[in-house]
Amino acid sequence: MAIADITIIPIGTESPSVSHYVADIQKVLEALTEEGKITYQLTPMSTLIEGTIPDLFTAIQAVHEVPFKEGVKRVATNIRIDDRRDKANTMNGKLESVKRHL
Repeated sequence: MAIADITIIPIGTESPSVSHYVADIQKVLEALTEEGKITYQLTPMSTLIEGTIPDLFTAIQAVHEVPFKEGVKRVATNIRIDDRRDKANTMNGKLESVKRHL
C-alpha cells in the first residue's frame, strides 16, 4: 500500500477559514473508506490517505474537486506519496517503527 499526504487549499474564498471545506473532503474520504478503497487520517495540517496507487489517485481527484463543486474558482493541492514496494507499508506500521526506536 502507498500513503499520500495531501493538503487542499481553496484560493480566493471570502474567509480565511477552510474548516467547512475540510469537513466536506473528509465526507468524500469516508465514503471511499466505506467502499473499502482507502483508509485515511485527518491531521491538523493535512490528510493522510492509504491505499493502492490507483485508489489513491481516484481519492485525490475526488477531493480536489470538492471546493470547485462549492463554487471556488481556484484550488491548489499539495501531494506527497510514499510508495514502498519492498515490504508492506501502512500508516500505523510507520508509526510503530519509529516507536520501537524510542
